[in-house]
Amino acid sequence: MSPQLAWAPIARKVFAPVAAVILAVLVGSLIIWLAGDDPVAAFSALLQGAFGGSAQIGETLMRSTPLIIVGVGLAYGFRAGLFNIGAEGQLFIGGMAGAYFGLVFGAWSGWVGIPVVLVLAAAAGAAWAFIPAILKARVGAHEVITTMMFTYIARYLVGWLVIGPLKAPGQVPQTDMLPQSMRLPMLSSLSGGVAFGRAHVGFLLAVALAVAVWAVLKYTGLGFEARAVGFSPTAAENGGISIAATTVKSLCISGAFAGVAGAAEVLGVYHRIFETFSSGLGFTGIAVALLARNNPIAVIPSAILFGALYAGAPMMQLEAGVSKNVIFIIQGLIIFFVASETVIDSLIQAAQKRAVAHA
Repeated sequence: MSPQLAWAPIARKVFAPVAAVILAVLVGSLIIWLAGDDPVAAFSALLQGAFGGSAQIGETLMRSTPLIIVGVGLAYGFRAGLFNIGAEGQLFIGGMAGAYFGLVFGAWSGWVGIPVVLVLAAAAGAAWAFIPAILKARVGAHEVITTMMFTYIARYLVGWLVIGPLKAPGQVPQTDMLPQSMRLPMLSSLSGGVAFGRAHVGFLLAVALAVAVWAVLKYTGLGFEARAVGFSPTAAENGGISIAATTVKSLCISGAFAGVAGAAEVLGVYHRIFETFSSGLGFTGIAVALLARNNPIAVIPSAILFGALYAGAPMMQLEAGVSKNVIFIIQGLIIFFVASETVIDSLIQAAQKRAVAHA
């Protein structure tokens, strides 16, 4: 490959997501300006709220943690050609499992109990994805529809449990508080005295999971099967790979990660579960995975970006008087521009042709 063309693959992988973020910020700035506010002051306040100190950084990391875990699981499913819309429901089920088993094993040592609870939450998330996976593999039912429907079932199921059988004493519909032994340690305890607010070691777990999934996809037979089916189901089947089995495994793995994300929120942040403990983390995880172009390592900075938007929004509203709903507009714009990456690809291809013409 000539030096003039060597940059093209990197440009497609890196430039398109970066361009999507930049364009979203520019359009968001225009909206803020048209509303009569100062976009520079707004985004300065947002950055201050997200990265202005160790406590603010900790808030960003805390909000990024479930997005990394969910995003990695969704990226795995996307690489297998599966669009798991139901991560929110799988996250609810994992959170419920984390709260329930955290109470059941409350007398255990945290070194034993927490890993067991996380594994059980992963199993719960995988189990919630299993029926849509079987329906997809056996009868071709589209996973977008089935996983979405299971999300509604999960949310109402958790709502019923915290209002009824698992409700703690009191007026608020929620479970009992987890014992100290079942709570994820705070990141500040490992930082040599630097206060990182509500950030917990789940962030380190999330990064480790992202690296592990990247290695699985790149170096293992399981990952090769998922990539092959996602790239070309017909070629994969002709090569001896079972599309049905790979579909079930991939969707259940995606659900397992969503379940872990839900448990991490319960064990690390809320220490109990209530009816609205997740406000769309599973759906935001889709945007995180898309912005990362389904690369598990790239999911980390992608999730931190979205975590920073959430963490900085209150400061933007307080200091600049700009509604934090602008953050949701920016998120939507990011998704829109990522989905429009074919335009960016066409620009890159045009640059390639010009480079060839002048070679």
